[in-house]
Amino acid sequence: MFSCVILLVNLLILLQLRKYGRKGTWAVVTGASDGIGKEFAVQLAQKGFNLVLVSRTESKLQALSHEIESKYAGSSIKTKILAMDFSKNDDGDFARLKALVDGLDIAILINNVGQSHSIPVPFILTPKQEMLDIITINCIGTLKVTQIVAPGMTQRGRGLILTMGSFGGLLPTPLLATYSGSKAFLQQWSSALGAELKPHGVDVELVLSYLVTTAMSKIRKASVFVPNPRSFVKATLGKIGQSGGAQGIAFTSTPYWGHGIMQWFLSTFIGTTGNFVVERNRIMHEQIRKRALKKAERDAKKTT
Repeated sequence: MFSCVILLVNLLILLQLRKYGRKGTWAVVTGASDGIGKEFAVQLAQKGFNLVLVSRTESKLQALSHEIESKYAGSSIKTKILAMDFSKNDDGDFARLKALVDGLDIAILINNVGQSHSIPVPFILTPKQEMLDIITINCIGTLKVTQIVAPGMTQRGRGLILTMGSFGGLLPTPLLATYSGSKAFLQQWSSALGAELKPHGVDVELVLSYLVTTAMSKIRKASVFVPNPRSFVKATLGKIGQSGGAQGIAFTSTPYWGHGIMQWFLSTFIGTTGNFVVERNRIMHEQIRKRALKKAERDAKKTT
């Protein structure tokens, strides 16, 4: 009985994704070599989509490409890879991406590439390069990739643009001010873009996420409110087009149930932008910063 339920759920997910493109159409995934991006690539391959994998490290992309094509050899899943460092904002890299996808039937774009601060840091102490990298990767890179892919979707009259958001963009987050601002930008941009592209048959969705066990979060153990990438991506693909948990924010969803409960509670009883939330966020991230600095000090002593 349980296996039948799983098969039914997977079939429903597949049918939902098929509205964007038949089997053998393409999905573009940025930040594809690790964590959430890698899991999106694997699960979309399972659903029969060919993949354009974009990330910084070519060796990881090659390994993922080989893994996917070997695992799904019977399904003739194809992959293309492009190693590019989004922090460089290199016009040549974006030109190569455009050349790579020109002529492909791109059904899905997963804007997953992103960067946060190495540790919580007051804005006035934020290293200049870190500040620039966060804005360049999270904002400029996402916009440029979307400008490359979206025109083909509008011409075909179908497509899905899914962008990774964050509770950091929903809740003003002291000591992660630049990252928080970059994710708030993506929130507003996605909602506006969604309204623009809906008449053309293209769905835009910003996915709000709390913590997931990834290298960025530095959390290794999954829990009720912190899923692993596999569970998070499965929930996301299973709820495309549903605004569950997003509390009425246009073209936005909070697909993982634990994150949805958190957002509902905050929005209903506390608020997401008031002084109480901002102050609690400040205190929490100051404590995280103190622990991180103490750990760095201990590690430095071990190497001397």
